[in-house]
Amino acid sequence: MKKPKWVIEKEQGKRAAAAETVWLFGLHAVRDALMNPARTRLRLVVTQNAQAKLADAIEASGMEPEISDPRKFAAPIDPQSVHQGAALEVKPLDWGSLADIALGEGPEPARIVMLDRVSDPHNVGAILRSAEVFGARAVVGVQRHSAPETGALAKTASGALERQPYLRLRNLADAMEQLKDMGYIVLGLDGEAEQTVEQALEGRSDRPVALVMGAEGPGLRERTRETCTALVKIDAAGGFGSLNVSNAAAVALYASKPKG
Repeated sequence: MKKPKWVIEKEQGKRAAAAETVWLFGLHAVRDALMNPARTRLRLVVTQNAQAKLADAIEASGMEPEISDPRKFAAPIDPQSVHQGAALEVKPLDWGSLADIALGEGPEPARIVMLDRVSDPHNVGAILRSAEVFGARAVVGVQRHSAPETGALAKTASGALERQPYLRLRNLADAMEQLKDMGYIVLGLDGEAEQTVEQALEGRSDRPVALVMGAEGPGLRERTRETCTALVKIDAAGGFGSLNVSNAAAVALYASKPKG
């Protein structure tokens, strides 16, 4: 019996995902990936200078590096990339399911950042860094309209990509509903909202919270807005009340942390 077209396409997609690799670059990103036991590492290209700087991490990883001339760097990455003489080919990390992460134990009520079509890798990398600093459980984006795991994202994240779960799911609104069913308060960031993050969580800071950020310009999509428990804003002084999405994520994470 012939398989339906959608089944064949799904199987092809799974095979492509399994075969996908990522080139990380830069001393910090490469060092952290070399030290991460959860990483599947395939190929390491370094200059002699970078090899000396990464000697401990290379030894710990058990990898045999390829030594490359800095003027003809052998890794297949953008020549404009600030690679600092180090590049590492890896498989994307598998963080497991949203439910497992969302329901996991932790010292404080869970915080999860959700990104509605935030596609700039530098923004996502900076958000991952803030999420790690403020103890978030995960950063969640959508498969088709969010930044994939790339070298540029990893470099901006400054090591956070190795430690901060980054999930890309098929449908953001469905994931939001899933979190609400688990007891999460889902707050959407909207400059026109009437209440702040702190006001929305007054008396409820012990509850797990998901903070939903939209892309700069379009903001949250209609269905995303409708799925939120409430819309919230970040108070701004003066007439210029707009923050870069990565800065807004950091401020919202700080504002949602239980005080005292």
